[in-house]
Amino acid sequence: MAAVHTGTNNANSVVSPGETPIDAPLAEGMLADNEFPKIRFLKSATSQAWVDQAIAHMDEILLDHAQCERKAAAVAIQIMSQYPAKPMLVKALTAIAQEELEHFEQVNRWLRKRGVKLRAPKAPPYGGRLRSLIRRQDPHRFLDSLLVAGLIEARSHERLGLLGQHCPDPKLAAFYRGLMASEARHYGAYWVLAKREFDAETAEQRLDELATVESEILSTLHHHPRVHS
Repeated sequence: MAAVHTGTNNANSVVSPGETPIDAPLAEGMLADNEFPKIRFLKSATSQAWVDQAIAHMDEILLDHAQCERKAAAVAIQIMSQYPAKPMLVKALTAIAQEELEHFEQVNRWLRKRGVKLRAPKAPPYGGRLRSLIRRQDPHRFLDSLLVAGLIEARSHERLGLLGQHCPDPKLAAFYRGLMASEARHYGAYWVLAKREFDAETAEQRLDELATVESEILSTLHHHPRVHS
């Protein structure tokens, strides 16, 4: 796989998979306030324009974030429902689904605290376009499903870290920093499952293809503030 952007404050810095193992399933841990998360899946770092848009519309971001957590739980359940004969996959994705629903409730508590009623804002094209890349026949469908889910988790990890760094509300910023470890575990788990089920070269080549498209989707800022706008 090609080198990937780390998401440090130098947008041009990159790290190769050999320098930061892409198959490590655990997070780097809580970051200091002046650090950005190291992202192993992504081809490009999030722009400052997204940060500015998100910070100016935190209620909209929280509403969308709640839906992202709900959808992430549904994706994990869907994949394990499609491949129930794989006990390690079922165990890993059950844990992810449970944690995503816990995060859903945590975000809802923040919405209630801010006096915002839960609703589902219109989704950006990001998720739909990535899911459209999932091939329809197995084993390709299985591999693509794992990798697309992992890519979305990786981008979430990066962007929640940016909210944790830049959000002017210190308690909400701390909440977002606290979510980073689980998001990193999630994208790591999807990658470990892909590596377990497919040879490394096949998985890395397809990940490279999908990550390129993921970066292209986000190259133009969506007009509505969203986690993946």
